[in-house]
Amino acid sequence: MKLIEPQKFLKKFELLDFPQPEILFLKYPLFMCHGYGGIAGLVRPAPIHAPCMTLRGHGIHAFAPNIVPYAKIATRAEQWAEKIEQLKEQYGYEKFNVVGHSMGGLDMRYAISKLGIADSVASLTTIATPHRGTSLAELILTTPGILKDKLGEVFDWFGESIFPNAKSNAVDAVEQLTREYVCSEFNPNVVDHKDVPYFSFSAAVGKGTNHPLNPIYRFQNGHIYNQEGLNDSFVSVESATWGEHIQTAPLSHMEQLDIQVSKEREKYVEHFWLDLVENLQKHGL
Repeated sequence: MKLIEPQKFLKKFELLDFPQPEILFLKYPLFMCHGYGGIAGLVRPAPIHAPCMTLRGHGIHAFAPNIVPYAKIATRAEQWAEKIEQLKEQYGYEKFNVVGHSMGGLDMRYAISKLGIADSVASLTTIATPHRGTSLAELILTTPGILKDKLGEVFDWFGESIFPNAKSNAVDAVEQLTREYVCSEFNPNVVDHKDVPYFSFSAAVGKGTNHPLNPIYRFQNGHIYNQEGLNDSFVSVESATWGEHIQTAPLSHMEQLDIQVSKEREKYVEHFWLDLVENLQKHGL
């Protein structure tokens, strides 16, 4: 039996001079917008709560509120705009670096373009946002009519149960995530604001990559790959690219939110969010 060398054993207990998370500085606080759906609300206070708290651990002023989980873009955008005004009034902030995950990025593009909040937005960073729609939405909408309607009713009931402040509209929201709608209706009418910098992060796992994916999402990952190429199991890299594209992360759509993350992949999630902060720092934001 080989004995463990004492020096090597004790090495992992070596004390660091400063063991706490590094303090990071941003000119403006972060306002983090979640995407479609509310299942995460069953296991945590908000879909982006874990990344938000990670960044707070680094000294960043970060907020990840909840809004109606199943609703059309305009409805969700109005609620995000209201939340921004609430925080400005409560804390005296002038502007926010806005982060939109998935559909949240479309919500905030709409809010900046149509709701007059550009003066309150220092930047918009989107993460795995379907800027050109997603074939997954089209796949969902092929569900037979009666079943689709019933599922829509269930999701609406669930959405209004966990967030009773607004009416849910699950099926219509999915229709606004199709490639046809986003490319033909949304993008031509929702113009980027000239005074707001737009950054984007895409992600790719599973088929076509060496990065692992939860088997639950393997079918939809393959479906999107065959239609659009590399993807995070919800949104393709091509669709997620908007403004200045920063990187393609090796994380699934859920892992980006620090959900369903294995122990060995936790470091990738934190590095991803710190990369986002580093990009804002680089631009003086």
